[in-house]
Amino acid sequence: MATINDLVLIHFEDKPLIFARIEDIAADNKASWYHVKLLLLQVPLQTVSWILKDTYINGAEFTMGGRKVRLEKVECSKTPQPDTPCNDAAETSEKKPRAKIISLANLKKQ
Repeated sequence: MATINDLVLIHFEDKPLIFARIEDIAADNKASWYHVKLLLLQVPLQTVSWILKDTYINGAEFTMGGRKVRLEKVECSKTPQPDTPCNDAAETSEKKPRAKIISLANLKKQ
């Protein structure tokens, strides 16, 4: 289940529309319903509150004004650590030269 501080992708009419962060989930008077406060990640930032069933927060499709809507929790993909070699079949035993790091702070001073 998506929870507070999770990122979700809001699908509208089966098309991805906008990313949002779940700011708060509070229980409603009705069982299995929740007040979900979403921060829409757009310019300008906007918050909305929707009253949703727990199944809708988990990704089940629902309608708003007769239009299909669905929340999809965004999972961060696992990325290798900088010092950990990738498990790539094409990787050779040769060491690649490390990339040069350029300080943006030093560039501003020049």
